[in-house]
Amino acid sequence: MSDAFELVASATTHPGRVRRNNEDAYCARPDIGLWAVADGMGGHEGGEFASSAIVEALDGIGVAAPFEAACRAVAEGIQAANARIHDGAAEGKAQMGSTVVALLARDGHFAVLWAGDSRAYLLRDGVLRRLTRDHTQVQALIERGILSEADAAGHPMSHVLARAVGIEPHVEIDVIVDMMRPDDVFLLCSDGLHGTMEENEIHDFLTASADRTVVDEMVARTLELGAPDNVTVVTVVARARVSPAMANPIETVE
Repeated sequence: MSDAFELVASATTHPGRVRRNNEDAYCARPDIGLWAVADGMGGHEGGEFASSAIVEALDGIGVAAPFEAACRAVAEGIQAANARIHDGAAEGKAQMGSTVVALLARDGHFAVLWAGDSRAYLLRDGVLRRLTRDHTQVQALIERGILSEADAAGHPMSHVLARAVGIEPHVEIDVIVDMMRPDDVFLLCSDGLHGTMEENEIHDFLTASADRTVVDEMVARTLELGAPDNVTVVTVVARARVSPAMANPIETVE
């Protein structure tokens, strides 16, 4: 874990207003600086099994001291979950899978690992940046110049995934790594949030308040907007630790 930052996290999940079951799940491992969101697909039992398999795998990884080793451990945990889901689908004769987006924050660095369309955002210096690229058929069409961003909004195939955990024997995991800065605010979410709320509204929520209540406030907003899908929200704030010397400055007497 980083000595330079105190990581303040909060997480919640909700089935939404339409679906009876919640196929989302999240991982919270403040002991190793790891958080993740998984959005299962495959129906009641299949989707819940898939997202839970990812969380269970990440909950079970050990503490790897160097940052690079910790990143590998997270990726290996996702690959282990991929094998379990894929084998389970083959045995049950039914396809199931899950998205995943994971944040590893420690040693002054952060890494985001993902597959699917669950997203990671970073609010830094008042600017909200999306850190992940959706692995969807529509996003692939946008990148090939076949579809515009405007035409993609509300596209009927917007939720068709091009990549997910458990669909193939091996899943390709995208990774980005960077340095943390004081007051960085990370947001992990399933498409139940970003598919319902506009990014400018997400920005406004995180800018107004990044304390532990903001996750509940954003879920409440999705419910106001109809919440047609399960919604999961995780926030992690990097607060600069105050050294004892700074907290208790030595007074000088002239």
